[in-house]
Amino acid sequence: MTEPEQIRAAGAGPATATGSSYGTAPAPTAGTGDTGSSPTANSSDTGPSPTASPTAAPGRARPLGTGDGTRAVRAGLPEPVKHEPTLPGPVFAAHFHLPGDPTGPYTYGRDENPTWTLLERAIGQLEAPDHANGDVKTLVFSSGMAAISAVLFSQLRTGDAVVLPTDGYQALPLVREQLTAYGIEVRTAPTADDAQLDVLDGARLLWLETPSNPGLDVCDVRRLVDAAHARGALVAVDNTLATPLGQRPLDLGADFSVASGTKQLTGHGDLLLGYVTCRDAEHTAGVRRWRKIVGAIPGPMEAWLAHRSLATLQLRVDRQNANALAVSEALRGHADVTGLRYPGLPDDPSHQIAARQMRRFGCVVSFVLPSRARADRFLDALRLVDDATSFGGVRSTAERRGRWGGDAVPEGFIRFSAGAEDSEDLVADVLRALDETAD
Repeated sequence: MTEPEQIRAAGAGPATATGSSYGTAPAPTAGTGDTGSSPTANSSDTGPSPTASPTAAPGRARPLGTGDGTRAVRAGLPEPVKHEPTLPGPVFAAHFHLPGDPTGPYTYGRDENPTWTLLERAIGQLEAPDHANGDVKTLVFSSGMAAISAVLFSQLRTGDAVVLPTDGYQALPLVREQLTAYGIEVRTAPTADDAQLDVLDGARLLWLETPSNPGLDVCDVRRLVDAAHARGALVAVDNTLATPLGQRPLDLGADFSVASGTKQLTGHGDLLLGYVTCRDAEHTAGVRRWRKIVGAIPGPMEAWLAHRSLATLQLRVDRQNANALAVSEALRGHADVTGLRYPGLPDDPSHQIAARQMRRFGCVVSFVLPSRARADRFLDALRLVDDATSFGGVRSTAERRGRWGGDAVPEGFIRFSAGAEDSEDLVADVLRALDETAD
């Protein structure tokens, strides 16, 4: 039985829990009491649809090419079946046919879903292409914070110590409060200069965010991983800003690669998603159990949209990264701009380390304008850039990050996310807005 048959038998395709799909009757499943064949649109040509149990284990991943574009386009796709779509549609099901003992992958919608299976396989093939069929597994979540929480709260116990970055994602202080309430010691240190090494002794888990958001500092992942493992600590890397095409934490030795798929991975600003890629089967089981307990699962439509969006990942990333470099180079000589950061600039403080461990430098640029008022005027004057939070979308966004509180940045600090517009247009818009709003 082929993998598409297994997934189709579980209800794959643009179907609901009732099994309807574009007017084509669903294939019957074994053990349901329906022993006849289910007709397809061209049953005279193809014969009856294959039948399979929805609890059958998923098959192995299809072999992929070695280029990033090829991997992105074909990641997670099932083996082809005549008259079936290349990427099966979302499975909308709270439960699955399950006669007899509850065995197999698809039993209840909070535990597994065929749409997740394909997306998880796809992300795993991008995060760790050399280990796609090994112990490395990916689990998807309803948001990036759900993924972060799953690693932290599944791996830490009362009395453990965890090392977090002081300059990481804005919601980490909220997580710190909860960890402390559970009796977990939280230590913090900046990302730059590998400062987390200084507070690592005795820790159970080291959490890295590189490049950091929003400051764009970079740490030496392999150096920190080696030091942590020598002390018996696990290492998780927030890979949101880099994406799997920019950095592969597991290849650098990390135990977990965690990211918000809301950002550049999916790139259209129309869904929330998170994921964890785990090196070890035991760690995967712990993260999976946490997902089941808290129910932090993605909807099938979000999972399908995310998988569809992966096909353009390499095209988007390369265009956006080129735009980020172009914007940063244009800003470098501007009299009103200070504190310019982009790891792709040769003179950036993080460039040397980033060049060793990153394959692309990301789409985010940060810089400081003289005052809050000047920053607000600049953002209002932009025509091709939306004043919005988040980053990584095909439409450029920028914001005065200090408006949220929580980030240790100046009032005039701007986080700029380069989209997929033409570079000349984007650079011209940024420079025009700066000139028009000068004091």
